[in-house]
Amino acid sequence: MTPMAEISQTFVLSATRTAGLLRDYAELTKARITALIVMMAWSGYFFGAHKSGLSVLSAALVHALLGVGLVSSGTAALNEVLESAVDARMRRTSQRPLPAGRMTRAHAATIGLVFTLGGALYLGLYANPLTGVLALLTALVYLAAYTPLKQISPICTFVGAFPGAMPVVLGWTAARGRVEIETLILFGVMFVWQFPHFLSIAWLYREDYARGDIRMLPVVEPDGRSTVWRILAYSVALIPVSILPVAIGMTGRVYLAGALLMGAALFRASLGMAHPQLPATAAASKTPARRLLRATILYLPLLFALMMANSVS
Repeated sequence: MTPMAEISQTFVLSATRTAGLLRDYAELTKARITALIVMMAWSGYFFGAHKSGLSVLSAALVHALLGVGLVSSGTAALNEVLESAVDARMRRTSQRPLPAGRMTRAHAATIGLVFTLGGALYLGLYANPLTGVLALLTALVYLAAYTPLKQISPICTFVGAFPGAMPVVLGWTAARGRVEIETLILFGVMFVWQFPHFLSIAWLYREDYARGDIRMLPVVEPDGRSTVWRILAYSVALIPVSILPVAIGMTGRVYLAGALLMGAALFRASLGMAHPQLPATAAASKTPARRLLRATILYLPLLFALMMANSVS
C-alpha cells in the first residue's frame, strides 16, 4: 500500500469513527426530542418577550435556548444511564450506546451530569435564577420520580407530564423572570397534549414495554379500555384548554378557528381507537394508534406556530 493510500485509509477510518461517535452522542442525548423541547421553550420565550415589549430574537433568547438544550440533553443521558438494563431488553432501544456496549455508563453519566448541572447554572447566570432552578427541578422530577415509576405503576405517565410540560415555562421565565397566568396556560396545553401522544406510543410499543417491564397502561390493562377512554377524555379536554390563550388576549381569532379545527381533527383521530374497540394485544389496533400518534406529532408544533403567528400586541 502506498503512503497516499495509507493516509486515505486512515482518514476514512477516523471519519467513520467520528461519525459513529457523533451518532452515539445524538442518541444518548435524544437529539430529536431535545430539538422539540428547545422549540417549545422558544415558544414560551416568544410570548414572554412579546408581553415585555422585548425583541423575540436576541442574545437573551440564544442563552435561554442553549441552557434549556443542555439541561434536556443531560437529563436524557442520565435517563439512559438509569435505564440501560431496561433498554437492553427492548428491541427499539437495545442498540442505544449503553446497552450495545459502545459507551460506558461512567462516560454517559459524566456527560449527563455536566450538561444538566452546567445547563442549569448557565440559565441561572445568563437568563435568571428562577429559570435555572426550575430547569434543575424539572430534571430531578424526571429522573427521581418519573423514571423509577415507569417500572412500578401507570401513574408514571401523569407524573412525567409535569416535567414534559415545562419547556414553555422555562422559555417564559427566561424572558419575564416570573411565573404568570400565561405561563400556566401554556403549561396546561402541553400537559394535556401529552396523554394522547404518549398513550398512543405505549399502545404501539406495548410488547416492547412488556419485555422491559415498563408499566404503561396498555401493558397493565391489555384489554385497552382504560387507555382508550383516557385518550378520548384528554383529547376532548385539550380543545377548551387550547383556546384559553384567546380568552386572556394572548392570541386572536385566526388562532381560535385553527385551534378548534385542529382539536376536532385530533379528537377524530382519537375516535379511531374506540371504533371498533380492539384490545391492545390485537395487531389491527396498531393502525389507529399509529394514526393518532402522527396526529399528535403534527398538532403541537402547528398549534404553537399558529398561536405565535396570530399573537396579539
